[in-house]
Amino acid sequence: MSQPPRETIQKQIQQDWANREYIEVITGSIKKITDFLNSFDMSCRSRLAALHEKLVSLERKIDYLEACVTKGETLT
Repeated sequence: MSQPPRETIQKQIQQDWANREYIEVITGSIKKITDFLNSFDMSCRSRLAALHEKLVSLERKIDYLEACVTKGETLT
């Protein structure tokens, strides 16, 4: 069997390295996007939890005020 010319082998090696570099860039970009999305998710969850606590507190205050108003109406 005859071996392929040296130039062909070098081109294949160069193409392989170019492909590897391209894959590395894509992989790095995917990792950055994933990190951003995870950070965004945690931030949203935290903010939504704080908002939920405020809403629960307001609901309790409304319930209390409604009870006070109802009691006030029945006394008069």
